[in-house]
Amino acid sequence: MRIGNVRGRPWLITGEAEGIDIHEASGHRFGPDLPALYERWEEFTDWASAAAGEPAGFTPADLGAPSPNPRQVFAIGLNYYGHVQEAGLEVPTEPSVFTKYVSSFAGAEAQVALPPGTVDWEVEIAVVIGRTARHVAAGDAWSHVAGLTVGQDLSERGLQLAGAPPQYSLGKSFPGFGPTGPYLVTPDEFADPADLELGCVLNGEPVQKARSTEMVFSVDVLIEKLSRVTTLLPGDVMFTGTPAGVGAVRTPPRFLAPGDELVSYVEGIGSIRQTFLAADAERSGS
Repeated sequence: MRIGNVRGRPWLITGEAEGIDIHEASGHRFGPDLPALYERWEEFTDWASAAAGEPAGFTPADLGAPSPNPRQVFAIGLNYYGHVQEAGLEVPTEPSVFTKYVSSFAGAEAQVALPPGTVDWEVEIAVVIGRTARHVAAGDAWSHVAGLTVGQDLSERGLQLAGAPPQYSLGKSFPGFGPTGPYLVTPDEFADPADLELGCVLNGEPVQKARSTEMVFSVDVLIEKLSRVTTLLPGDVMFTGTPAGVGAVRTPPRFLAPGDELVSYVEGIGSIRQTFLAADAERSGS
């Protein structure tokens, strides 16, 4: 099953760029917003298995973040062996956890104003929680997942690494720095939701490519470890880390510039696309 945030309303995606409005198709049984849908996720999935309605069309520009207003956002650093190696660091023994502020969220296609500095790319698989999770064992973790989506953890490295301790969350939370989409795809849609290809392409050049089996801490283990400490709530979003290929560790380093186009993808989900503007273009409204 695929769920899209189409012009701010939850849609059941039924085909290429078409779907049905869940609020209307359910006879208003489910509300017209995404957060309320996640609160009733099990009831919704039961209904959706036999849902019917007249499909309507949409464009990629209509697609917002699949979970646009999560109560909690978790992000995991250094969670692919290749990225740990390229950064010259030790493999972590526990997940490195930070956040991205919700005001950084954007949809499948977005123009992003680049702040002054060194903005880097980080393609990720983002997990949306569908059922409250507290003290969940790894073996039961996937039953608490509503679905997966494509995430891009854009990062201004100067601010991220400034000071002691560094400003991880702040450097990753400028407007548009947390795009996700194009859809939420439920785990049952994949042959193995723990083994997916992900990557990103900058101006037509592949810059990242890996499989999620290369994670240090897999999705089920992350849910187990996080739920030991805090309660994961329906609609919460977890960015699960990026593989090798980021710009900051290249020789010479490479960062995003105005006019660049970044396409990020995950196997079985689709792709999202960001184009970049100078910060003064955003302020002038152009």
